[in-house]
Amino acid sequence: MRLSVTVKANKPSFLISWIRFSSTASSSSSPAVSLNPSGRLQQTLAGSVEVKGKALHSGKVSKVKLIPEITGAGRYFEFRSKFIPASIEFAQESPLCTTLLKDELKIRTIEHLLSALEAKGVDNCRIQIESERSDDREVEVPIFDGSAKEWVEAIEGVGIKVAQNHVGESMEKMVAHVNKPVYVCKYDSFVAAFPALETRITCGIDFPQVPAIGCQWFSWRPVHESSFAKDIAPSRTFCVYEEVERMREAGLIKGGSLDNAIVCSAKHGWMNPPLRFDNEACRHKILDIIGDLSLVAQGGNGGLPVAHIVAYKAGHTLHTDLARHLTID
Repeated sequence: MRLSVTVKANKPSFLISWIRFSSTASSSSSPAVSLNPSGRLQQTLAGSVEVKGKALHSGKVSKVKLIPEITGAGRYFEFRSKFIPASIEFAQESPLCTTLLKDELKIRTIEHLLSALEAKGVDNCRIQIESERSDDREVEVPIFDGSAKEWVEAIEGVGIKVAQNHVGESMEKMVAHVNKPVYVCKYDSFVAAFPALETRITCGIDFPQVPAIGCQWFSWRPVHESSFAKDIAPSRTFCVYEEVERMREAGLIKGGSLDNAIVCSAKHGWMNPPLRFDNEACRHKILDIIGDLSLVAQGGNGGLPVAHIVAYKAGHTLHTDLARHLTID
């Protein structure tokens, strides 16, 4: 199915209705999602890389080391000598970020790192992470400048190679293909996956109370190897200035500053220009979608499916809900 989105309406309820109709009208007996060969081998990092930085929500400093892994290992975190797969099975709903929970240990704000690993084709990777306190039961991935730019630079700095097992064998990477529409929605927010010949993400956001952001749409597909690094990774997380105090009272963004987010005031516009893109806020949502849907990955296979992903006013909760619908048992 080919889907062209040129919606500029603030509340495209008709689009949600059309998505529901498309989903229920499909008479195909094939499964909604199938795992097909990608035509390339699973990959990993060519070397290890270590970075350190402050976390957005906790304000604590954490250290992350990315380590090559064998084929079939997939992507997983190591925290306090425990292993937590970067899998939707362990994703937990949490405000303003994506969190993994296993054995009473939490890894928070994983989306930017996983977005970079998924988009750059690092299928197998051990992610060692340490908090500044050895007795912490939760840890948060550093925020850096609020984008995935530093993660991409770290990956490109060490390079990527074909992953092999202990006897030197490689393995073809499989990737999920969407065969009929799948969607999740809440009120006028939704995220859907439509059958397509290639991966594409179309995203819309709407902030009528903040004119400088307003209603934006952006569509992206990985047309070449550097397209993520050039078009998506530099886009920074954003927030509305008038909501900052409320978020801090809720125990969030303790490490937030004008150095790790772009902040927009309803009255005064962007407080720390210049923007890297006119629609940087919308592009950042695509960065988040890639990271959240990467949780579909299992055993070194692809996470982001071959599909046209369409999202409107969606956040991490809807992204991960869709990931659960796309997971193949």
